[in-house]
Order: sequence, then C-alpha cells, then structure tokens
Amino acid sequence: MKILNIIPVPGLPIASEVAAFMETVVNKGNELVTVLSAYGPASIEGEYDEALAAPAILDQCKNAGDAAGVFVNCFGDPGVRAARELLDIPVVGGFEPAVLLAMGLSDKISIVTVLKNVIPMIRGNIAKAGFAERIASVRVVNIPVLELSDFDKLVDSIYAESKLAIESDGAEAIVLGCTGMAGAAEQIRQKLLQDGYDVPVIDPTLAAVKLLEVYGQLKLKPSKLTYMPIREKERL
Repeated sequence: MKILNIIPVPGLPIASEVAAFMETVVNKGNELVTVLSAYGPASIEGEYDEALAAPAILDQCKNAGDAAGVFVNCFGDPGVRAARELLDIPVVGGFEPAVLLAMGLSDKISIVTVLKNVIPMIRGNIAKAGFAERIASVRVVNIPVLELSDFDKLVDSIYAESKLAIESDGAEAIVLGCTGMAGAAEQIRQKLLQDGYDVPVIDPTLAAVKLLEVYGQLKLKPSKLTYMPIREKERL
C-alpha cells in the first residue's frame, strides 16, 4: 500500500529528516510518498496558521491518486476532517493516532508540545474527540517549530517537561505534541526510565503511519455517515 505523507507547509528544515525517520517503521512492501504543500504558512503554530494551511492540504489530497491512506503531518490535524469528506480512504493527522495509542497503555496522558500558541488548538482537538477525562495536561517546551533542528536541546526540553508532567500532573504516558519532534521519543523514554518512571512515550509520526497500515490491512475507511460525501455545487 502507498501512504501519502503531506508536510502541510511549503518548506520545513527538518522535513527530510522526519520523512526518513518515518520510513524506518513502514512495513515491507508498503511505500511512503512525501510531498510538501505548495503554499501556506511556514509552520503551523495556532488556529490562524491551521486555517491558512488547510486549502493547500486539500489540494494535495485531490492528487492522492492510488494512495491507500493519507497522513497530514501535523499534530494539530489541519484539514483532516475535511479531507475525510473529500476522499474515500483513511486520513489522519498526528493527534488522534498518538493519543489513541497512548490510551491503550495508560489512564492519564500528558501532551508535550512546542509553544503556548498551540495549546488552544490542541485543547479544541481534545474536546472534539471526547478525550478530556484522559488528558492530565498539555505542556510546552517553548521552542518554535522552525527551531526544532537543535535535537539535543529538544530532547532535554521535552524530558524536563515530561518529568514535570509525571510528578506534578499525574501523567502516566507522554505524547509528543508536534510531528517535528520525530525521533526524540526513545531518548526521552530512556531518560525517564533512569529516573524510575517506566512510561510510554509516543511519537505521533510513527503512530500515524502504523495506524494507516492497520486501516489498510483491515480494509477500513472513514464512515460516510460521519464524513458525508461533498455535495456538488458551485464554489468560487
């Protein structure tokens, strides 16, 4: 099966590294095809950016071709629900797969994301999904998306916030709240384990790829009672 990996911004310094990391878990015989949006914001760090990014995401979805699933590579899930109306194949962002995976491993989850600007967007997704009772907290590392390339700084910052989430918020699992944090989860898990905290740390990019592979293997697709087909009409 082919998975279309849409990076929902025109250019991202770590895009190739994120895609290469994701390819390490793709099942043999499956293919990950990565594309970047042709236009839109340089990064998605709030509702305004999300709204600006959605049209280009949908344009890429229209060209999905023979893809069996689509990953909109952003934890904010921009344009995901609209894309599920547009396409007859599974479409996921970073948020739902990661949190759903964590829910099968713990009762209380903390999300560690980039900036305070992103928190309202994540809280909105939590509310829409009905996950509020399972989320212990949403914490930030105060590093903009475009500055995530300093990997050591990123790992140290996520680790510090994750430890606080466990000790202060009652978190029992950690979800990385930005797909630009790809590759950091295992190091953070090991650091927490050294402190005596044996907890899962979920990478949203890997969770998304593996969920799409499961959907494909089980021949599942979005419900058309939820994501009803788009009505034909003039759209200027």
